[in-house]
Amino acid sequence: MPVLALARALDAPVTSIPRLPPADAKRLARLGVETVRDLLLTLPYDWETYGAPAEVAGLTDGNQATVVGTVSAISARQSLRRRIRLTEATIRDDSGAALRVVWFNQPFIAKQLHRGDRVAVAGTVKVARYGGSLQMQNPHFERLEPSEESQPTRVGGLMPKYHLVEGLSSRKIARWVESALPLADRVEDVIPEEVRERQHLIGVADAIRRGHKPSTDQDFADARRRMAFAELFELQAAFALMRASIAAEPATPMPYRQEVIDAFKAGLGFELTNAQRRSTWETFKDMAGTLPMNRLLNGDVGSGKTAVAAAAAAMAHAAGMQTVVMAPTEILARQHLHRFRAYLEESFPGLVVELLVSSQSAAERRRVRDSAANGQCALVVGTHALIEDDVKFFDLGLAVVDEQHRFGTRQRELLRGKGRGRPHFLAMTATPIPRTLALALYGEMSVSVLNELPPGRTPVETEVIDPDERNRAYEIVRREVKAGHQAFVICPLIEESETLAARSATAEAERLRAEVFPEFRLDLVHGRLKNKEEVMQRFVAGEVQVLVATAVVEVGVDVPNASVMMIEGADRFGLAQLHQFRGRVGRGAARSYCLLLAEDLAEGAMQRLELVARVHDGFTLAREDMERRGIGELMGPRQHGLTDAAMESLRSPALLDETRAEVQRLVEEDPGLDRFPALKAAAARRLELTSIS
Repeated sequence: MPVLALARALDAPVTSIPRLPPADAKRLARLGVETVRDLLLTLPYDWETYGAPAEVAGLTDGNQATVVGTVSAISARQSLRRRIRLTEATIRDDSGAALRVVWFNQPFIAKQLHRGDRVAVAGTVKVARYGGSLQMQNPHFERLEPSEESQPTRVGGLMPKYHLVEGLSSRKIARWVESALPLADRVEDVIPEEVRERQHLIGVADAIRRGHKPSTDQDFADARRRMAFAELFELQAAFALMRASIAAEPATPMPYRQEVIDAFKAGLGFELTNAQRRSTWETFKDMAGTLPMNRLLNGDVGSGKTAVAAAAAAMAHAAGMQTVVMAPTEILARQHLHRFRAYLEESFPGLVVELLVSSQSAAERRRVRDSAANGQCALVVGTHALIEDDVKFFDLGLAVVDEQHRFGTRQRELLRGKGRGRPHFLAMTATPIPRTLALALYGEMSVSVLNELPPGRTPVETEVIDPDERNRAYEIVRREVKAGHQAFVICPLIEESETLAARSATAEAERLRAEVFPEFRLDLVHGRLKNKEEVMQRFVAGEVQVLVATAVVEVGVDVPNASVMMIEGADRFGLAQLHQFRGRVGRGAARSYCLLLAEDLAEGAMQRLELVARVHDGFTLAREDMERRGIGELMGPRQHGLTDAAMESLRSPALLDETRAEVQRLVEEDPGLDRFPALKAAAARRLELTSIS
């Protein structure tokens, strides 16, 4: 196997590895692997165990095994019934016992292997339905030297399972890793030796070798623990540097004024919950200091985060300073505009709230920019249009970001940079995040938790509906729409897929429009739709009665008249995501319904859906999701730049606490981490890769 020259840099692109073409480099980039260093540090997530070569005579049904033998026959053909292309071979081991091998839709194998070739195959042994002979389907294979002494080097034994995208295989990645492994000793260790000793961690080079080519299960476990610790350690170091950076540029203090909060509460028209009061007070205390506030409002669906942000904006206005609120979509920005105006403008004469979005006319955008620049408006709500170069503020004191995970670090920094000094910063998320995960992903921020719903909100009636009861779900939708309400129908896919049985949004919209709800005004929205904002505006305005959608409506959309949320393929979504969908209804006075239509009737899938039907607390469901499917599934596999090993380790708060404590110890000795250049460089890279502030 070709060996990568040691002179090659670790930060060279993966195309510098032999037999790694540009097309595969693009595929690896989708997995977050762009350099040789990335490849070495990306361990398999699991291993298949096939053991040493075994005799065919000793195999039984269900064995995972490796067989070495000679190809006595091989041919390619097409099956008559299902038109599947088959490559069939017979392999005889050294004792003469035969094993039948079948590869599906891989006709090229018949050109790579020939009668008389010595070969190793590794896979699961099955007993054929007819005749009782032993066979393997789609096994891994390796062509060997003719000598009987030749043994496999790439198949059998322990075989790595890497995360993949279409066009990649674990076998390909393992070959590239093999070429790069001599560089393992050149990878600098970000964990200082003193920390490794305290935490009983192996070195990085050892972890790379054991992780990619373990001799035992313990080797692999030691490597994963070390890599998980290193990732969280880098992340906590990045948080420490960020906190130091924020503290270096003071903010203008905004003194607490009781008359401001009194006027704000008097104008609300409803009582704040205890969680809202607590979060508001935490926010006010932060804003009163010269250390810039950096706080996350972590709230359940409908818990009233906007009211807390509005109270903070009122306090900023009382201090003579402006507020900016950035939302990820125009429809959310317009919703915030209406709410902030309702919460503030009548209670505080002279407090003007403006909107800045790209769809406005040039004249209107110019008017709003002038109003912000000369201080005539106290608060500007908008989208990415807010961070354009020509947007200036007279005296920005508070920056608020809604659904902050939808914005990158650079975008949030551009928003913060609109102030003459460092503005106080408040982020909001409607995705309930368990404490451990919040500390890992937002460790540089203080966290306020909104875990109560405002009084008067009736829990949404949630029901799991079997496929054969679909018509009953349609009748509920029909009844509610005829009563003057609106309905969502959520589908897990945008377009039809031959490999997934899920109902697609496009096909389902056409079917519902033609066959089920021809009497209703129905429309479709999904992430690839160019005019999705326009469709959502029509739904908000009541012009659309039934909206067929993908997960694009998961967060933020507020339609008080919507009373039904019907979710197709509900078993394909996580618990937390289903809870987000459910939160789109039940926002008005009407009784509301969430209908979970299952496709997979297996016991485990149905138990998950029944849990959603019983439990209405988002934090409880998020914790359950984390325990059942893992943190990577809860937040998205690589959404925050963490590997699955690091994400899974967060199930145990102890590891996170240990990394935080170790970083704190280093920072107390060396605030800038200048004595630890490898760690400082890794922390800087981590800031670029993750969605932290």
